[in-house]
Amino acid sequence: MPRPRQPGRHRRPEPLVAPEGAPALVLAVPGTPSSATRSLAEEVVSIARSELPGLDARIGYLDGDDAEFPTLQTVLVHTAEERTARYEQARAAGMDVKQPDGPVAVVVPLLAGPDSALLRQVRQALMESRVAAELTDVLGPHPLLAEALHVRLSEAGLARADRARLFTVATAADGIILASVGGDEAVQAAGITGMLLAARLAVPVMAAALDQEGSIASVAEQLRSSGSQQLALAPYLIGPEIEPGLVEEAAKEAECSASESLGPYPAIGKLALAKYTTALGISPQQPQGAPVR
Repeated sequence: MPRPRQPGRHRRPEPLVAPEGAPALVLAVPGTPSSATRSLAEEVVSIARSELPGLDARIGYLDGDDAEFPTLQTVLVHTAEERTARYEQARAAGMDVKQPDGPVAVVVPLLAGPDSALLRQVRQALMESRVAAELTDVLGPHPLLAEALHVRLSEAGLARADRARLFTVATAADGIILASVGGDEAVQAAGITGMLLAARLAVPVMAAALDQEGSIASVAEQLRSSGSQQLALAPYLIGPEIEPGLVEEAAKEAECSASESLGPYPAIGKLALAKYTTALGISPQQPQGAPVR
């Protein structure tokens, strides 16, 4: 039996749970599917489920094969079929249930920033599925992504974990290249998160496009000409959206070290869930980033 709710103004807030019959959260995963990609996606939805008990979270791959890696279109169709089957079973059992309406799923792209080509694939899958589904924005820009970038840089020894503590990192960078994919629009969006990262690290941060020839080298030259001597490349990417080795090639081009992609950092799952709950209007608050130290 659930414990009775404690009276008084100091009681704990009631935990948020997924409403009965709520649409599924479908994570749209870009890139070539692999076991590493699946592991990353599963960890992201696991984080989302832990934040919202009862959440129906699924994974659809933009370049899936429908055998080992189900495509986004297939996942949407199956989700709709399952909802219809549950309704028909309830009616057959004599239960007084309302016919389901509204979106079958809320599709959240697993992208830190906008990428018109990948988002076009997502919209195409939604259209071809003929399923009532709602598409959210990408995850960024957001303070939590600046926090994640900071953590990845500190893990690589390229930034101090905490500026408030009196210690130094000999390899700490004094200029950061924030690498994105998706063209000019993605660079502009990454620049917003870059400003948040610059405030955390107290060093200049400039965004550049991995998918535009010469963009990384050009930004590296700008940083060096403005006084930065030890650069670092920070991928503003979840991971699956780019080919393996692309970040390493860019780091060589800029003649600097690189941190890991954002990957399944806890903030990614929380932001995916925030996009879902905001779309449904069941969570008035967005997840907050950690304060700048």
